Amino acid sequence: MKRRREMEKGSEIRSAIEELSMAVIQVKPGGDDHDAAHIPTKPFLFVCNLVLQVLDKIGPTMAVLRQDIDQNIQRLEKVQESDPSLYSNLVEILKKEVSEGNARKDSSSSRALVWLTRSMDFTVALSQLLVKDFGQNMEQAVEESYNITLKPWHGWISSAACRVALKLVPDNKTLLDILMAKDEDYDMLKGEMQALISLLLPLLDQIHSILRSYGLDRLKSN
Repeated sequence: MKRRREMEKGSEIRSAIEELSMAVIQVKPGGDDHDAAHIPTKPFLFVCNLVLQVLDKIGPTMAVLRQDIDQNIQRLEKVQESDPSLYSNLVEILKKEVSEGNARKDSSSSRALVWLTRSMDFTVALSQLLVKDFGQNMEQAVEESYNITLKPWHGWISSAACRVALKLVPDNKTLLDILMAKDEDYDMLKGEMQALISLLLPLLDQIHSILRSYGLDRLKSN
């Protein structure tokens, strides 16, 4: 998968909306039979890559978070590219590793999916807080989002590293300028962020449901 492309200023949110809008029709919940579910791999990784691009624009202060997301994306991309047809469905990646007994290993693609999903949970939580009030204290918003999405699964080493990194987030204006397309105002940005949240939440809920069905939803880091 080609993971970079030139974009206009602040076009990540629009690109994510476009990708997820097309991906919605590919999602198949599977009902009680989680093995029959279909979660498209490429659209999910595409959106994760867009988060990376935003972190790149923020700069080196986000290096720890960026590296973690990047490594997890690469792990899943490697599996997907090994059999593009079969592993176009994230569920097939989980099924393979669960059947082999490798899903809980530190280097597994299943664990990479768990942590990418949690990173997207954090992204959604922070976006929801920003949509409520663009003027709120950014450090407080980041800490609140971290506490409800990532902190419960972090050991003290990971938690300490993330807390240092997350305290280095830019101020409100800097972040909003990064997110805002060149032809946008704040109201337009808020509308697009709301649209993105509405597309991401159902997808993340479905992934969490699949992870629970395979007993992978409570994996922790060191």
